[in-house]
Formats: sequence, C-alpha cells, structure tokens
Amino acid sequence: MVRGRPVRSQIRQNVVEILYYLEKGYGYQIAKIYNEIFPMVTQRSIYYHLRKGVLTREIQVHKIEEEKGDFSWGSTVEKKYYTLGNSALPKGENRIKDFLKKWKK
Repeated sequence: MVRGRPVRSQIRQNVVEILYYLEKGYGYQIAKIYNEIFPMVTQRSIYYHLRKGVLTREIQVHKIEEEKGDFSWGSTVEKKYYTLGNSALPKGENRIKDFLKKWKK
C-alpha cells in the first residue's frame, strides 16, 4: 500500500466538475459555488486543491489579474483565473450543470 495522501481527491474532482461547466473562474467564486452545491468546506481547502490541481495538471492557471479597490488589506487584489488542465477527467454532473444555469441568470 502506498503511503501518504492519495493523489485523487473528491474535493478536487468536484472543483474540476465546477470548472468544466464554468469554463473559467477564480478561487473565491469557485469556493462559493462549491459550498452551495456540496457539503461545506473551507476556502483554504479549495485553494489547496486548486494549487494541487495545477501540480497534477488537472487545473491550469488561465490568467492573473490585478483588481484595484478599497479592501481591508490594501488597495489591490490579485485574482487567479483557473481553467481545466490536460489531465482533468470531468464526468459531467447534472446537479452542477443545473445549479450554474440558475446561477448565471
């Protein structure tokens, strides 16, 4: 038996499913959608799985934008937009598709 964390993760697979229908999205947006559809997980966990997904090539960074505003931590924020990577294997869950149809309206 292989030691350590398994390479596959249900949370990361759910994030891949969300990106499959969303096409591109940033971390906070993906976390909000995730918590509406699936059992609650922390934002930290979503960001971990986004970073891990980049390493496993299931997810790739599409672009990085800097947005200006009046935030509690300063005047700018960096948004990383993610898309599906080459190793992603989305299954096409209908509940995500239905939720995102309603959400986009």
